[in-house]
Amino acid sequence: MTPPVTAPPAVVRLNPVIAGSEVDSRDTAELTGVDGQVVAEVGLAPRLLAQAAVQRVRAHAGAPAPAAELFAAAGELFATAALDGESPAEYQRRVAAATGSPRAAVERATASIRAALARIEDLNSAELPAPFAEGGFARHWVPRGKVLAVVVPNNHPEPNVTWVRALSLGYSVLLRPGSKDPFTPRRLTAALLRAGLPPHRLAFLPGGHDLGDHLLDQADLGIVYGGPDAAARYGNRRDILVRGPGRSKALVDAASAAALPDSLTRWIADDGGVRCNNISAVLTSGDAGELADALARRLAALDVHPVTSAKALLPATTKTNAEALAPYLADLAAQGTDHSSALYPDGPLSVLPDTSVVLRPLVISVDDPHHALLGTELPFPFVVVAPWREEHGTAPLRDSLVVSLNGRHTRLAEELLREPSVRKVTTGDVRPWLSRPELPHDGSLAGFLLEPKALIHAT
Repeated sequence: MTPPVTAPPAVVRLNPVIAGSEVDSRDTAELTGVDGQVVAEVGLAPRLLAQAAVQRVRAHAGAPAPAAELFAAAGELFATAALDGESPAEYQRRVAAATGSPRAAVERATASIRAALARIEDLNSAELPAPFAEGGFARHWVPRGKVLAVVVPNNHPEPNVTWVRALSLGYSVLLRPGSKDPFTPRRLTAALLRAGLPPHRLAFLPGGHDLGDHLLDQADLGIVYGGPDAAARYGNRRDILVRGPGRSKALVDAASAAALPDSLTRWIADDGGVRCNNISAVLTSGDAGELADALARRLAALDVHPVTSAKALLPATTKTNAEALAPYLADLAAQGTDHSSALYPDGPLSVLPDTSVVLRPLVISVDDPHHALLGTELPFPFVVVAPWREEHGTAPLRDSLVVSLNGRHTRLAEELLREPSVRKVTTGDVRPWLSRPELPHDGSLAGFLLEPKALIHAT
């Protein structure tokens, strides 16, 4: 049955916000959704306006951090209130239409952001040592600077929690939103201001890469989300924290490969495969081709729906992007064995009546755990399956945000924790993104933003 076509979200205007006030910019850009319809008109911050925002934010920076209750209230408003005339449901449909992420993923992210802001004090304190005070000696953790610039990603709304946490640690924030999802940071800005955030603590400044570079140069510290290019460009700067590609991997033995195909499918495809901790490579000491076939069959069973539908499980892109993507995917598939394309009568790029193109899962197997395809990360369920033997050791698992170990390979957990390029390890039937406040996701945000200083007084 042909999926129903839902009405496109209304076009909205998003302007820069400086000191709590919108600035009607003459420089604008149309934000087009995956169905080719205009979703928003975005007012861009030119260099002079951005510099004025920097000066106003810095002039009022350095005040104590707002109370935790403010952030909890903002999280509640973000998830439940009409903000700037936009309901939560309208916000979620708009993000799905603009980014191509399944609407259900945006709904879950909304709930996760609300929960994170409700426990923001726990998130921050969990990353720091226990307080120390003894006699006339005490240790205080204080901000390393006053102004933070953040370049926000498009792939998922949840990374926006990072810059809200920076506000809760005493920073003032210069925010350059993603080009496809300015909606989440703009809605959070509105929620924070309504909850009582001092207006000069935050500037929302849409713009291109040049604007992001300018803000990073003007701030005391910066945080950048991006792909390999961003990691290469900023990775050596001590004043910038880079949150780059995930390249998350799983290592399974033959027994666990047979027992976990449904779990592996979820780890690859949940939230449309757009998360940095979705699995994009599976290594196995069993039969790689057999496992790839099993994964391909399960992933091919995921239904195709418009991303604005509550039933959507897979991401989508525009027809123009899909046409450019097709030869690239064909080249990737030619480098190994394609286990998926034959399962799709209309091909892996499925065109819907609204002209959006759903990106169906692609599973490729290779015969070498050091193959160049391992580490390839795409914004939809894409996975490379490769063989692994004891003599390969942990080398094929390096450069991973998460490594999931199953079966007898769980014994490698401590060795992988000592590998600097691996950020997190899970063992057994555990979702790669499962966590709690006391556990780091990708290092310590508080450890980057704060530093310890001594306070000594006469007793």
